[in-house]
Amino acid sequence: MSPLPAVVILGRPNVGKSTLFNRLIGKRLALVDDQPGVTRDRREGEAQLFDLKFRIVDTAGLEEAEAESLSGRMRAQTEAALEGAAAALFVVDARAGLTEGDRHFARWLRQQGRVPIVLVANKAEGVVGTEGAMEAYALGLGDPVLFSAEHGEGLADLFEALQPILDPLQPDEVQEDDGEDEETKAQRAEAAPLQLAIVGRPNAGKSTLINRLLSEERLVTGPEAGITRDSIAIDWAWQGRPVKLIDTAGMRRNARVQDRLEKMSVADTRRAIDFAEVVVILLDATLGLEAQDLRIADQVLQEGRALIVALNKWDVAVDQSKLFNGVKAALEDGLSQVKGVPLLTVSGATGKGLDMLMKVAFETRSAWTRRVPTAALNRWFEAALERNPPPAAGGVRIKMRYITQARSRPPTFIIFGNRLDDLPDSYVRYLVNSMREDLGLGGLPIRLNLRSRKNPFD
Repeated sequence: MSPLPAVVILGRPNVGKSTLFNRLIGKRLALVDDQPGVTRDRREGEAQLFDLKFRIVDTAGLEEAEAESLSGRMRAQTEAALEGAAAALFVVDARAGLTEGDRHFARWLRQQGRVPIVLVANKAEGVVGTEGAMEAYALGLGDPVLFSAEHGEGLADLFEALQPILDPLQPDEVQEDDGEDEETKAQRAEAAPLQLAIVGRPNAGKSTLINRLLSEERLVTGPEAGITRDSIAIDWAWQGRPVKLIDTAGMRRNARVQDRLEKMSVADTRRAIDFAEVVVILLDATLGLEAQDLRIADQVLQEGRALIVALNKWDVAVDQSKLFNGVKAALEDGLSQVKGVPLLTVSGATGKGLDMLMKVAFETRSAWTRRVPTAALNRWFEAALERNPPPAAGGVRIKMRYITQARSRPPTFIIFGNRLDDLPDSYVRYLVNSMREDLGLGGLPIRLNLRSRKNPFD
């Protein structure tokens, strides 16, 4: 976990909590929309306000509701966010004025007495906002900070309110050593947190699985499809190894996505895939593999991410052997560009197979990031050409001279030679599949580029 002190943003729906969160972290990470209740899970990010550094936590809107309802479960997540926090920002809408909900939750916060409360009167720009902010004194939470998250006004006042609370909790600065050799850099990369995204169709059990990994009800779950709306990154550790778990919104077929908020959620999931190292596509074992799962998998591979497929709800699956073999065969057919993608069985409800999932995720990340030694690469290249020499296009032999690895993450190679533009796709596929089998790169997206030497007589 981050050593930074945590500051939690609280308030009823649609007062601008997520806009304030985005302002403090300096980027649009949380989804923002005019309709209330967009945020459902708590989202964390690192914020800096002048020389104050802290972990900022966005939460769902506080609403009075039955504990079993979706709103009630969202409120429970908000209450859990207060545990261990250094401070809370209670946000009200200065333009709308105080509501009974504001008064109710202000009383609740005073009774809790867990953490220092900073009252933020948001949307306080202009005369109307300033006059409306004066009502906030009636809440009994001290002087309100007049703020505009949309326009960035009031940052200095917010700093003055937080400084006495957070200053004693600031972490010591750590000096980084820039004189690292390649081996040390590689070891540091291996020790870095695994960026692991869980994606799939709605109601596949992504949030339930993450809660089981964390051993806590960290994410809102339930029978309703589409509860998760934006991607939530959570710092965690598996057997002492750091992990950044990323829960994402369910991705339906594009033709079915009509609602503007759902379109924003799907775009947010795609961004999460871009920043992940390993992506787990979670399938509902009671439904099997569908065309949308293959579309998601293809997108993951197109982005060059390492892919794992996991059959969730395995504890209630019927005819398990037939199901597993059927999904495996369908993956082989549907993902012809990649062979050997790991297929695992898990249960977010019981915890079955989750340790194996994490073990395979770390192993896959290691293969995705490693560089093949030059000697081993050249031995493979010579053996591959000897087993199956390149064809002669138009009666003239294509000359393949040597290969080099240009980069990792994903593994990317360049072959140099003459007339490589005439090399048929079938031979390129032969080389890639041979590379997977011989160099231990099975299941990874491999980039193979061909570079022909220019003819000086052309």
